[in-house]
Order: sequence, then C-alpha cells, then structure tokens
Amino acid sequence: MRGGFLMEIDLKKLEGACSCQREHHADIDKILLEEGAVEKLPLLLKDTPYQNLVMICDENTYEIAGKQTEQLLHISETVMLKGSGVHADETSVAYVMGQLKGRERPDALITVGSGTLHDITRYCAFDLGIPFISVPTAASVDGYTSTVAAMTLQGFKKTVPSCAPKIIAADSRVLKEAPLRLTASGVGDLLGKYTALADWKLAHLLTGEYFCPRVCGFEEEALEIMCKSLPGLKKGEISAYEQLMYGLLLSGLAIQMVGNSRPASGTEHHMSHLWEMEAVNSCLDFYHGEKVGTGLVISSEIYHRAAECLRNGRYGIKRSVPLEKELIRKCFAGRGLNDIILDENQPNVLDQISPSVLKEKEDRIIEILEQVPKAETLRAYLDQAGGVSSLEDLGLEKRMKALTARVSPYVRQRLTFMRILKYYDFYESVIQG
Repeated sequence: MRGGFLMEIDLKKLEGACSCQREHHADIDKILLEEGAVEKLPLLLKDTPYQNLVMICDENTYEIAGKQTEQLLHISETVMLKGSGVHADETSVAYVMGQLKGRERPDALITVGSGTLHDITRYCAFDLGIPFISVPTAASVDGYTSTVAAMTLQGFKKTVPSCAPKIIAADSRVLKEAPLRLTASGVGDLLGKYTALADWKLAHLLTGEYFCPRVCGFEEEALEIMCKSLPGLKKGEISAYEQLMYGLLLSGLAIQMVGNSRPASGTEHHMSHLWEMEAVNSCLDFYHGEKVGTGLVISSEIYHRAAECLRNGRYGIKRSVPLEKELIRKCFAGRGLNDIILDENQPNVLDQISPSVLKEKEDRIIEILEQVPKAETLRAYLDQAGGVSSLEDLGLEKRMKALTARVSPYVRQRLTFMRILKYYDFYESVIQG
C-alpha cells in the first residue's frame, strides 16, 4: 500500500436512509486519493461522457499538475488565471465565462488548483449546467467535495449553491509538494469543525434545528484522522498528507449530505468571513484556513470562559436580544454592506431562543462547550503544522478580539453560541477577557 493510505473512497456508505429521517445522497461519482492519482485520470474518465474538457488553473498550478493533465486528457482549451491576487469573486468568474463565450460547449470543466480555483470553477460549472472534475494541488481546504462555493459577491462573503465535482483525483505526491503554509491552512480549516459542531449541537438542543448524528460522526472521524496526521506533516510523510486530505474530503462530503455548510462552518468561519469582508479591518493577506484557525482559537477561549460562568451559576439571562442594527450600520456602512447584512439577518435568529430553555438546558450546554478543545491544545495542533493561531499572527491588534466576537455572528443568519452568548449578563466579560 503506497504511502500507507491508498484508497478509493466508498461513496455508497454515505447514501441512503438515515436515523435523522432524511435520505442522504453523494453527488460525486469517484474519489481517488493516492500517489500518482493524476496519472490515472484517463482511467477515471474512461466510459464517461467527459471527453471535451476545458481546464481552469493558474500559472503555478499549471506547472504543478496542469501541464501533465493536458498531456493525459483531451483538453480543448486551458483558461489560466494570472497574477497573485486571484479571488473567488465576480472578476474571476467574468474572466472564465468570457474565455468560454462563443466556443463549443464543453462536456465538463476540470480544475487544477486549490480552494479558490475550485470555487470559481464550481460556480461557473453550475451556471453553465455542466459537471466539473477536480485535481487538488494542496490539502488546504475542505471545500473540494462541497456542493457550495465560498464567493465574495459585491464585497459580501457568502456561500452560494454550486455543484460538487463528479470525479476527484487527489494525488498525494502533489499534495506533499505544496507549500507547508497551504497545508497548515487545511489543518486550520478542518480544526474549525470543533466549534462548528458545537454550534450545530447547541442549535439543535435549544431550538430543535435539524441535526444528523451520522453526519456529525463523519466530521468527528475527519478530525480524529487529521489529528493523527499532524506529527508527520512537517516531516514530509506522504501518509500524513493522505490522512489530512482524507479528513478534508470527508468533511466536504458531510456538507453534501446535509445540503448546506452547517456541519462544517460556525463561529470560527464567521470570524474569517468578517475579516475577509474587510469591514472592521484592512486586507489580510492570509489563506482562508489560517483565518479560520485563528477564529477557532478565539472562539474556544470565549466558549470555555462562558462554560465556567455557567458552571458557577451566578448569572442572569435577558428576556430578549434585539438585532443590533446600529452596530451593523456602523461596522458595514464603509463597505456598503449594511443593507445586505441587515437583510441577511431577517428574521432575527435569536428570536428562536427561550430564556427558560437556556436555564433548563444549562448542564448540557456546558457539556457541549467543554467538548471543544481548549485554546492551548488548538494552538499546539496548529503549531505542529506550522500554522498561525493569533490575531497578532494575522497582523491584527488584540483589541480586535472583542469587536470580532461582537460583530461576526451577523455575517450569516445562522444560530451559533457566539450569538446566543448575547443573552447572558456575563457576555462582555467573556468576549473581552
């Protein structure tokens, strides 16, 4: 078994009826994760209708695996995004769509790259109504298998319906050669599931929001596998890269099974999205997973302080928490996003919360919060991968912590404990601490 983790992921185990009363489906036909997976692209595409392909890449990923892909497959055209400032936004989408305009409709798009190129490609493929094929070049995000794209549209970071790739060829030799910083980004993105799952469990506990234990289990398995890989990443052990990528792929499949990003995105992602919108800060030249990992550490600190306050029992609960419209206007007006954010938050998700239920479920809330590893443990995980973990690492001042905690829950209409915290009279002390 080359690399120690050779595998073609069995997608059938994800499908079918579930105890959550939903029928789950996987929209991907094949996933191959192994050394030399790129070389097997012709075999993976054999007997499929995907022969006339347009490849999307950038200058770096073309050299890494795009040139080889051209040699192996019938690529009718290569769309190469140039420059260091490629983002998943209207500009990149317009460029790709412009290159495709007036030409024969391809059978599928194939993207060779990491998270940004995949989001651009899946967005374009969805718009064109055609499938796409994935050749990841770094274990940097969990979005490879996702059915949604993380896009910045009109300056607003949002998750939009798109499509999952039909085939993924994840070559662990390629992943191993990626810059360690990209790999550390993948670690940060996956570690973020600790708070995302806590938020999901708490929303289910307090409001009855849909929750799937099976999907939650997939995310927890992804975390367990990834944590085992950490010691080997800096050493360049190919099996460690395969374990990390497996965890990332599994996390994205969890998103597919639910139909949205709830199992994989919570408080930690909202912080990252806020910083990416540049509403309360200037541009941060950091990868998505680096910001998610930092948001995770901040969230863990706050969640554990809140658990301690709940445990001592001396606290009050507000009767209601209105939408903080003035805070939203103040923070987002400079980017012209205040109306978009206000619309995003209608109705106010905190109206679902009952103060009496918060008190009644106190013990279970504490238990779920304490399932999140403490900040020092998370910092150690990130350090093992060579990742960042503090505001200072991102070039932000310490004072940004409280502002980020206060504002970030409003970037999505999604119930998280960071938002629920606004009900408690110890709110200011835990976000400032």
